[in-house]
Order: sequence, then C-alpha cells, then structure tokens
Amino acid sequence: MQKNSTINCEKVNEHIVNWLKTYAQNAKVNGFVIGISGGIDSALTSTLCAQTGLKVLCVEMPIHQAQSHVNRAHEHIALLKNRYKNVDETRIDLTPVFDTFKSVAPISKDELKLNLSLANTRARLRMTSLYYLAGIHGLLVAGTGNKVEDFGVGFFTKYGDGGVDLSPIADLMKSDVRALATYLEVPESIQKAAPTDGLFGDDRSDEDQIGASYTELEWAMAMLENEKSADDFTGREKVVFEIYKRLNTINQHKMNPIPVCLIPEIYK
Repeated sequence: MQKNSTINCEKVNEHIVNWLKTYAQNAKVNGFVIGISGGIDSALTSTLCAQTGLKVLCVEMPIHQAQSHVNRAHEHIALLKNRYKNVDETRIDLTPVFDTFKSVAPISKDELKLNLSLANTRARLRMTSLYYLAGIHGLLVAGTGNKVEDFGVGFFTKYGDGGVDLSPIADLMKSDVRALATYLEVPESIQKAAPTDGLFGDDRSDEDQIGASYTELEWAMAMLENEKSADDFTGREKVVFEIYKRLNTINQHKMNPIPVCLIPEIYK
C-alpha cells in the first residue's frame, strides 16, 4: 500500500500561492488567519499563505494541550516569522473557556459520546476564536484539511476545523502534503511527528483513532473510486477498505452541502 507523491512540488506550490493571493485580493481582505497545531497540515498551509506576501496571523489555541504539540507549534511559528516578515502570531489560551463550558454543560453517562462531544467542542471553540480574529483584522480563515480527511473519511469536526473560508490543500493527498512540506522545509520535527488532531489533550494519533494510516486510507480511497468492494480483498487490505468505506458513508453529512427542504411550488 506504499504511496509516494507524484506531484510537481514547484508547480503545485506556485499554483496554490497564486490561487490564495488572487482569492484574497478579489475578496478585498488583508490576508489569512490559521490555527497552528504543531502538525504538518497547518504548518504547510501557513507556509503557503506566507508566500503570498499578504498578512498571515498564526494562532495558537491550547486547550490542555500536550507539550509536544506546543513545542512543535512554537518551532514552526518562529521559523516562519524569521523567513517571512508578513507573518505575525498570537495566542489564545482556551483552557479556562473549555473548563467553564464543561462545568455548566449537562453530563452524559455515555463516556465515549461525552469524550467525543467534548473533543468536537474544543475544535468549535477554536473555530470561533479564528473567526473573531479574522473579523477584527480583515482576514480569511484558511483551512488545513487534506483530501483524505475532507473528502475521504471526513476526519474533521463539522463547524470546527471544517468551518473555514477557503481550503488551500484540500485537493492534496497526505503523501502530497508530506512531499510539499519537505520541499518547503517545514521543520523536521513536524514532518516526523505522527499525525494527530490534538482534541483529546494527549498524544493519541489519527491512526489510533481511525484504525488505519493515511497511506492505507489513500489506497482505499483509490480502490473505492475504482468501484472495488470489500469482497475484492483479504487480510489487512479488507480491514482497511471496510474502515474507509464505513467512515466515508457515515460522514457524508460533513462532505455534502446542508440539505434544504424544498417546498413544492404548488404550496407557495
């Protein structure tokens, strides 16, 4: 299932930067605001935005965050500010906000659902913070989701990290993200770190949560697009395909437009 990126990094880099700059200029905004998690997706997105020459605001929003995530975020922001004079940073410690919410919200007896709801609440608090900053600085919220997350397994929070103005890397597979991050010299500590959403306050990886690696998910995405079924595979391939198919199915509500109940003309 090994998947190596075949993208032309130089051309893709130039294309995304031009697309970002054109979109921002047409929208008559000053630039972009991006949440920095210490992961490769946000590191790549912020680097691409920085290359536009427009204002880029990198935002740390810790909520009981693992120190390893914080350290990588600091390393990346420092490097980016050193390279690009249009980059600025700010920090909003959302831990007290999150704790206050927990103290007044009803508690569920279902621990699994409770923990997942609280994890999604973290993402939605961060989205609210990014839009607050976007509003006062005249910026667009840049999304950091890649193609497998956004259109494959739906591994994002609806109206959390999925609540953005534009998605610069959402047509890139994770292998493409890694290739472009290497090309742009994103810190090696970030490139080597296991992907994680950072929504549980620990070091659990995306693979721990999903049950498959991004390399495996890319393979499964291609197989489903080629109209394969679980019956076509055995062993680990069958397991991975079933994981992908299940998540792709149950998360369609995230990937599709909000359904609208259309009223028949005869009733109007």
